[in-house]
Amino acid sequence: MHRRQFARAAAALAAFGIPLHRAFAAEAAAPKTAAAATPAAAAASTLTPAQPFDYAWLKGLARTKAAAAYKAPAENLPREVAALDWDQYQAIQYRDDHALWANDADSNFRLKFFHLGLFFKSAVRMHEVVGGQARQLAYDPEMFDYGKSGLRNVKLPANLGFAGFRVDFHTDWRSDVAAFLGASYFRAVGGERQYGLSARGLAVDTGLGRAEEFPSFTDFWFERPAAGSDVMTVYALMDSPSVAGAYRFDIRPGNTLVMDVDAALYPRKAVERLGIAPLTSMFQYGENDRRVANDWRPEVHDSDGLAVWSGQGEWLWRPLTNPASLRFSAFTDENPRGFGLLQRDRDFDHYQDDGVFYEKRPSLWVTPRAGWGKGAINLVELPTDDETNDNIVAFWNPAQPLVPGEERLFSYQLHWGAQPPAMPRLAQAVATRTGLGGVVGQKRSYFSQRFAVDFAGGDFSLLSGNAQVEPVIWASRGQVEITSARPLNALRGWRAMFDLRPMDDSVEPIELRLFLRYQGRPLTETWTYQWTPPAAAQRAF
Repeated sequence: MHRRQFARAAAALAAFGIPLHRAFAAEAAAPKTAAAATPAAAAASTLTPAQPFDYAWLKGLARTKAAAAYKAPAENLPREVAALDWDQYQAIQYRDDHALWANDADSNFRLKFFHLGLFFKSAVRMHEVVGGQARQLAYDPEMFDYGKSGLRNVKLPANLGFAGFRVDFHTDWRSDVAAFLGASYFRAVGGERQYGLSARGLAVDTGLGRAEEFPSFTDFWFERPAAGSDVMTVYALMDSPSVAGAYRFDIRPGNTLVMDVDAALYPRKAVERLGIAPLTSMFQYGENDRRVANDWRPEVHDSDGLAVWSGQGEWLWRPLTNPASLRFSAFTDENPRGFGLLQRDRDFDHYQDDGVFYEKRPSLWVTPRAGWGKGAINLVELPTDDETNDNIVAFWNPAQPLVPGEERLFSYQLHWGAQPPAMPRLAQAVATRTGLGGVVGQKRSYFSQRFAVDFAGGDFSLLSGNAQVEPVIWASRGQVEITSARPLNALRGWRAMFDLRPMDDSVEPIELRLFLRYQGRPLTETWTYQWTPPAAAQRAF
């Protein structure tokens, strides 16, 4: 299965309450050695005797795995499960009374498990940790309502196992706040309770023009929360042909859901492009890029831009695009303060979608918890003609390559919600529009492209009506002309405009940077853009 296949599967299953993610699962579950419990306690039935568990032990296990040859996960689904179609798989529901911790009145969390089938063909082992002792949880068909799936009367093996899990919080047991399903993918929601973009444990060789590697979480451990605790801790073992790893997630639901993530990586072999804290989203079209805007809705995207807070304190905003071919950008930095894929545009009128509510999709912000050193925030944009395809990936790529046999530690926070936890005091870019350049009413004698960027917020309200605001514009190639900056009262902001005239026939991308300045001081964050000129024969004017 390639990115396009599992991205389409996940996006189509992304209705709130049924958040299925991209990709594969993990290794087959161990044979069942204990009888199934009664239905009321089925989720607590275990396969293995209690074993000591902590994060140090898990890191040791990952290191041991990395020292051995990689073993691909098994796919031993019963014929009836493997044959499930879309509607049949959708019909399988987990029973509420079988949720892990459902019988614990003092727990603020419950866990429900995803069934194997459809795109999820390899079982992931699940464990509960109580008092430092871990026990593997047993699969039981009684945990599921098979509805019209066709599996109601099928005898399923006792060691079938699970595909993933979802997290419920006491504020509303009917709606989950996070879910882990497929490879190392996971998602969460904030106060607007809408799933959107995804995160991953790790990205390997993304955007290199060849098949990338998708590490998988093969095992999860759930630490039983203390009575009344608003934090749930999940541990995960990750494995892939190139890297094994140990992960810890501390999940705190809220209007902005926060995950504290610790990752310990143990490479088996060198990785050409390593992606730390990878974020995955979808951008089909928006006001800045209408290449495939063939739909009645004005805009279709889960995220509209990449925001970066550099180690030097500069704020960057890169509007996303849907390019005609793979596009790669790298923002070199040292000890970045944060980055994220954001959905800044939260106006329903700009989407007009009353089914999936793109204006409510969460933004996802990464805050490094320790110095990450030198490297680059990478942005990969892939072409797509369908909103069910995730085509945007952003991640941190450390400059120091992984060395087989070493341990590399990373710690960071993930913030899921309408607004990121950190925002510039400067004005922000809130819209980008492009079109044919030139002066209206005057005959054009050459091709140029117009860029109009709207900024709002910051200190604009303090400026007088005749303030001399200067647009500072840089282009890696071509000639910048017809520049302007003027107040935009509708936004209580300012609009910067300029034309870019290509001076050659090259179709190589051109990098652009823009910010507004007043009396030598910046008023706005830095808008960055990558524009690909059309072929010479297509430059109509």
